Amino acid sequence: MSKLTNKTSISLLALALILSSCATTNKMTMGVLEPAPVYMPKDIHNIGIIDRSLPSDENTELDKLDKVLSAEGKNLDKEGAHRAILGLSDKLGKNQNFNEVKIIENANLRSPGSGVFPASLSWETVQQICDENDVDALYVLSYYDTDSKVDYKIVQKKIKNPLGIEISVPEHHATIFTHLKTGWRVYDVKDKLILDEYNVNQNITSTGKGINPVKALGAVAGRKEAVLENSNTIGYNYGARILPRSVRVSRDYFIKGTDKLETANRRAIAGQWDSAAELWNEEVSNSDNKIAGRACYNMAIINEINGNLDEAIEWAQKAYTDYEIKEAISYIKILRYRKENNRLLASQN
Repeated sequence: MSKLTNKTSISLLALALILSSCATTNKMTMGVLEPAPVYMPKDIHNIGIIDRSLPSDENTELDKLDKVLSAEGKNLDKEGAHRAILGLSDKLGKNQNFNEVKIIENANLRSPGSGVFPASLSWETVQQICDENDVDALYVLSYYDTDSKVDYKIVQKKIKNPLGIEISVPEHHATIFTHLKTGWRVYDVKDKLILDEYNVNQNITSTGKGINPVKALGAVAGRKEAVLENSNTIGYNYGARILPRSVRVSRDYFIKGTDKLETANRRAIAGQWDSAAELWNEEVSNSDNKIAGRACYNMAIINEINGNLDEAIEWAQKAYTDYEIKEAISYIKILRYRKENNRLLASQN
């Protein structure tokens, strides 16, 4: 390393340390429970699952052409759709709110194919299927489609012959890019509502190489299993859309201004949040408005951590209205959003 490069590295490190030491806030993360993306009414106890993804008769030839052009394996879409249905059934079957989850095989429904949402089912059709199978709601795989493209090339590979002399030989490389597309709907027959309309897309890359094209393509034999496995996972994950989910959120809190704020930061880093809050509470009456405002803001943080959202909102409002802490404006909105989410969570339990 040259002296110039070495000096540059030292200067950048020193600058980073200066910026770090000058930062007025630190970041923390915490888990937050959010409402389910899809609300499932409590009076729904029996679930039916239908695969509508098979193409209708008038679209069959077009669908066959699409399969040839995209180098899809025989019956891959049919098998993949079935695995997606099984994944969904597995997930819903673990939900204690449901008495029964059944896969309905004889619905004889079709779609336009080619990865597009068909028109929604008529409520007469939904009612008939639900009555015949004694279910309260229908999960429908409305479409399932795999588009594939093959990238093929020959590269020169260096190997040693029996005499130990390095020579170049051609090596065939094949890569198959598969774009997996699924579309789902959930029908509530009692209230005549489509509870959810959702699509999930996923890209799968499979590669292989060999001494000739046949060997190269043979090496990507695992592509089909990858598509089926991903299809199963898509169905399983879709079944979780009616469940609350835990997410990580980040918050900034103030760490500079007085010795107490700096000590409180060290306690917070060590996980001693209540102990840190004792010092923040002592600073809310500081004669310096900036310090008092920062302490009020931090008191909002500790109240959110402890689940006291009303108190958190009050502290954040005080930080802004009394001490003009601008960061509190957006934080108040976040807290109100969380409070509304908690109301939705309560209604879903």
